[in-house]
Amino acid sequence: MAAVTYRAAALTDAPAVTDVFLAARRAMTYLPVFHTDAEAIGYLAGVVEGARVEVAVHHGAVVGFAAVRAGWLEHLNVHPDHQNRGIGTRLIEWAQGISPAGLDLWVFQRNTRARALYARHGWRLVALTDGDNEEGQPDAHLRWTPEPS
Repeated sequence: MAAVTYRAAALTDAPAVTDVFLAARRAMTYLPVFHTDAEAIGYLAGVVEGARVEVAVHHGAVVGFAAVRAGWLEHLNVHPDHQNRGIGTRLIEWAQGISPAGLDLWVFQRNTRARALYARHGWRLVALTDGDNEEGQPDAHLRWTPEPS
């Protein structure tokens, strides 16, 4: 398999980032669909423009991304066809590397694979909610803090 490369996202990556985001969300069949693909492109363009975003590229195509802003890992998505290949791990490591004070994130409680991945990388549960989000899905607030030196 050809290597996956990683780089900072450019605004021109927004459509490809959106494709990954939508594919990952569609794989979570428990999530309702509230927005059109065009609305998602606009939203993700704002994320790419306003956050620090790293993309994973395989054969010239974006297959994963992570977005960090103001102490939060706002997004970490890997296309379902490219999961379980270490891409999520590499993106978490990037996010932790640029966030020496630590990071917080929200993850759906039902996303057990993601929760397990975060736990393996030192994220700890802060709180659980009953679904007071747009999707109406219970979620978990996780936090990562670096190990003291």
